[in-house]
Amino acid sequence: MSDVPPGESRAATAVEEIPSLLLRMIPESADSIAETYGRPAEVAVLTRDAWVRLYRLLAECFTTPVLMPELESDSPDTELLGRCWDFVETVVAHPSEHVSGAVYFEVLEQLLNAEGLVEAAWPHMGERTRERTLRMLDGYDVRLPGINRR
Repeated sequence: MSDVPPGESRAATAVEEIPSLLLRMIPESADSIAETYGRPAEVAVLTRDAWVRLYRLLAECFTTPVLMPELESDSPDTELLGRCWDFVETVVAHPSEHVSGAVYFEVLEQLLNAEGLVEAAWPHMGERTRERTLRMLDGYDVRLPGINRR
């Protein structure tokens, strides 16, 4: 389960703590983190490279190896998806453009890469993530029944 209490905002989480937060909330990312950074995940998330290159961390250690396979699965692990979207909800509204941009480009925009991904993710998203997703869909003029088209 998430280490973020329901309704609690983590928007003030320090940028440097986001890699560790990912590993804590999504331990399934550990192998990808270790492979990407060439050291044990617990060590890698403490390095400057992990938070400075947040786009890489999210793409290579979260979205591609963990989130997308679950969203594309015929029988997704709903508990894991819940934790994934709890993590995104925690950082999506971060005041740093470095963080919010990384989440936008490496997580939310990736939902547009295949049909049905937004719909699969939607039930697991929190309020801030849904708001950002709606803005993204509107920005790309994408209309989805039940989400932003009635």
